[in-house]
Amino acid sequence: MLGYEEVRQRASRIVDVTRRRYMPPWLPSPGYGDFTGQRRLTDAQIATLRQWQQQGAQEGQAADLPPVPHFTEGWQLGEPDLVITLPTPYSVPAGTTDIWRNFVMPIPVPTSRYVKTVELRPGTAKVVHHALMAVDPTKASRRRDERDAEPGFEGMDMGDSQAPDGHILGWTPGMLPVPGDEGRGWLLKPGTDLVLQLHLMPSRQPQTVQPSVGFYFDSKSPAGPPMILIRLDADQALDIPAGEKDFVVTDAFKLPVDVDVLAVYPHAHFLARKMEGLAKLPDGTERPLIRIDDWDFKWQDVYRYAKPVSLTKGTTISMRYSYDNSAGNLRNPAHPPRRVTAGLRSSDEMAHLQLQVAARTDQDVALLKEALSRHQIEKNPGDAWAHYDLANVLRDNGDIDGAIARYREALRLAPDHGAAHNNLGVLLADHGQLEQAIDQYLLALRVEPDSADANFNLGNALSARGRTSDAIDLYQKALRLEPNMTEAHVNLGRAFAVQGKLDEAVAQFREAVRLDAGSAEAHNNLGAALGSLGRLDDAIGEFRRALQIEPNNARARDNLRVALEKVGPRAK
Repeated sequence: MLGYEEVRQRASRIVDVTRRRYMPPWLPSPGYGDFTGQRRLTDAQIATLRQWQQQGAQEGQAADLPPVPHFTEGWQLGEPDLVITLPTPYSVPAGTTDIWRNFVMPIPVPTSRYVKTVELRPGTAKVVHHALMAVDPTKASRRRDERDAEPGFEGMDMGDSQAPDGHILGWTPGMLPVPGDEGRGWLLKPGTDLVLQLHLMPSRQPQTVQPSVGFYFDSKSPAGPPMILIRLDADQALDIPAGEKDFVVTDAFKLPVDVDVLAVYPHAHFLARKMEGLAKLPDGTERPLIRIDDWDFKWQDVYRYAKPVSLTKGTTISMRYSYDNSAGNLRNPAHPPRRVTAGLRSSDEMAHLQLQVAARTDQDVALLKEALSRHQIEKNPGDAWAHYDLANVLRDNGDIDGAIARYREALRLAPDHGAAHNNLGVLLADHGQLEQAIDQYLLALRVEPDSADANFNLGNALSARGRTSDAIDLYQKALRLEPNMTEAHVNLGRAFAVQGKLDEAVAQFREAVRLDAGSAEAHNNLGAALGSLGRLDDAIGEFRRALQIEPNNARARDNLRVALEKVGPRAK
């Protein structure tokens, strides 16, 4: 509203909603975290509005009016480097039931790029309540989309998609797009899909939405270790009796390393009322991270600190959430109230507090990930996925025996855990236990026949057994499932080379180079295949590119020397 008459007609309503702090929508309480983009009126401003209304809502002098605010049209951050739009608009039927829809959109980048930030234009904003964004480098989300007759797939479960490299990507009405920081982008590889979840609130008339997402690329590679998300949660404790007015859950985690906290994202559903995030330093000093005294699921947001909050090793981060499952809670979706437990539906509940943090070193990141995984197992010892996640962390940290033990524990708890079978097979194969590895891959494929990884890994095992034709079939199946799997192109090319099918091998190696132009090994493989075809000048070019990327690559250096000797004096 920009004109006096518009405001005068609504003066009483404006006074009411500002007094109750329903408007402007800003949930964090003052004094519990210094956030950017705060939408909060001061007590004095609210009092001024009330006094003006009580005194007759008179119009001031036209000469005292400030300039009319300028609102940027279109993309708020300027023209994006890449825009992807939902190809087919989604029809939102008329009604009163909220809809969660996950739209899967390929991100067309020919080579790997770093993304500084993204900006969402939701389309028909009056039916889009909020949005979450994640990425899926596999084709699992796309296959799930294909099984649904309408665009996207339904539900709050975003499938196999994940937040990229410790970044929280989301949109709510009134939320300003995040400009991002140079040197802190996330890696986007060819073949990655964007999964955009829209929370839609139907109106009396059918509507259509066709969202667009703008990508802004980073000119710099990330400096320092990747960011990481710390998630406190108390979902396992959520069992809220009907009528309970103050049901409290907590969680606490001690930091094993120093971190800087960049943003906080609290999340629950309709029954949550009060939320608190707190950091208690080793010396006993307490630093508030966030506090919300009147949570409203419909105005959730990601809150970014004006300055990073530095927390030292040994600091305990805690959360405390309270829930009101009584009939007196006007936001309670159940009438009469019913027992509520944790789940993905909006009628269920959640208790999450995510912190986006930056650690000092890669080793610190590894220690933090392991500590977080162990914390999850402490809370949920019977959770197969918690053991699986810890196994992955231990594997990445070089503790292979520990990882094998955790994969086996995950499988004891959930014998049909396909990913655990597959990853256990990889470690067994690396330890020379090839037959046991093959058994694990077959078990994985029995559970998930469309697992590109399991097909690829079984192909590797059969190739090592000399069953080249069988391996080729499995590599080709993996590539039908995941066309941009670079390693599958490489190994398929090697298998073709073993069979003497050098033209087919070259085609696969070229595709690997296209997908990962920064891989010295991919250029070396392509050079070797070209050399075998007698195309020595082309081969020399590939070997030299490999050495530009990795000057100490011994195989590329030896291959270049042999190729130069073959071409003789004309070589440069």
